[in-house]
Amino acid sequence: MHTPTDSSVLELKDEKRKRSRPKRRELFCPAHPDEKLEGNGKKYFLHLLTAEQLIQRGMRDSKARLVINAYPVLVLSDEWLEELFCAECGSMRWCHVIRHDKTAHTVKWAPRDLWEQVAHVDGVYGNPTVSQFTSREARRHRQQKTAKGKKLFDAG
Repeated sequence: MHTPTDSSVLELKDEKRKRSRPKRRELFCPAHPDEKLEGNGKKYFLHLLTAEQLIQRGMRDSKARLVINAYPVLVLSDEWLEELFCAECGSMRWCHVIRHDKTAHTVKWAPRDLWEQVAHVDGVYGNPTVSQFTSREARRHRQQKTAKGKKLFDAG
């Protein structure tokens, strides 16, 4: 009969302790498929108001109407807008992210009309918590360019 040695018992305990870390989501740039995107974690979830929007996402007509009747505003937990950074592009861009499972996601550039499906954000008038002074100053700096396209305060 074989009795376990102290070293084999320690190995079994170590194996139990070794747990794989949960996999992080990997989002890739639509323009550069090899480049990973980094985000700040702030997500704007999409809200659906009509049965047609559910039908476009693959739900049957009768079921879509039942769901909208039960939930007049349906929040999608697997689709959102998120601002992501691509090192290859060198810029932050708003992306439409669709989660398929814990780690698999589809990333597309977010069209402007998708913001209409996000609650509490009005893309036409901007963020209501920003003061009028701040909004005016931001617009002023955006418009101050010379005929060559340079900003007025640029040297040369």
